[in-house]
Amino acid sequence: MTLVAQFRDVFLRRGTATILADLSLTIEEGQRWVIVGPNGAGKTTILSLLAAQSFPSAGTISLLGETLGRVDVFDLRPRIGIAGGTVADRISGREKVLDVVLSAAYGIIGRWREDYFTEDIARAERMLENWGVKDLSYRTFGSLSEGEKKRVEIARALMTDPELLLLDEPSAGLDLSGREQLLQSLAELCFDKKAPTIVLVTHHLEEIPRGITDVLLLSNGRAIASGPLSETLTAENLSLTYEMPIALTEQDGRWTAYSPLAPDSPSPGSEPSGW
Repeated sequence: MTLVAQFRDVFLRRGTATILADLSLTIEEGQRWVIVGPNGAGKTTILSLLAAQSFPSAGTISLLGETLGRVDVFDLRPRIGIAGGTVADRISGREKVLDVVLSAAYGIIGRWREDYFTEDIARAERMLENWGVKDLSYRTFGSLSEGEKKRVEIARALMTDPELLLLDEPSAGLDLSGREQLLQSLAELCFDKKAPTIVLVTHHLEEIPRGITDVLLLSNGRAIASGPLSETLTAENLSLTYEMPIALTEQDGRWTAYSPLAPDSPSPGSEPSGW
């Protein structure tokens, strides 16, 4: 398979803090990865490196056939689509939805005085249609619901037909209905053989869409385990990742994790004592 990204002994430090330590990871074309771990584990930092927006303090990163630090990132970044808070927070609430997606063709956020080809406009409309929000094209981004915004962000990330798609907590903040609808759309994307290689970050296993092939479990900036989802996502590995006992269940390709009731804990509905 074609190599999309490879981390070799990567460290990232900010001041005296080590954000990532000794991370090695290989992502190949067509794979769909999820990165899971507690807050502060370094998940979003890995996405920033994959987006060519940050650079390692030590080690090497190969990205789409290039080496970070030896390539003009402005040539590299249009080949990478990213959706998440770092992008959404920069979108003006007054921006028209169509322009949110269309401006990705120039790698910018916010339409100004650029001229766009008819083909660009047609593709932006097609991306919005694919994600079920074409009827919102002339609404302002700020007027959308959270679920609608997420779909527009992903449509924007796919505008340039990227080779790598990065999704930072795509279903965060959605209610149950909105989450399940978005996860169904993401599953369809994961199963689409024409879709780009995907790396998704989430805090919750319930938000892993069907079709994910591989997982990286991360804790305190270090990889606890990585590899095929069916082999690597285990209760043992999750317990090591979160430093507490974790039970894991899987049904119809969806996952649930929870901490089992300790033997000496009161059973549900029992009368608490000493309060």
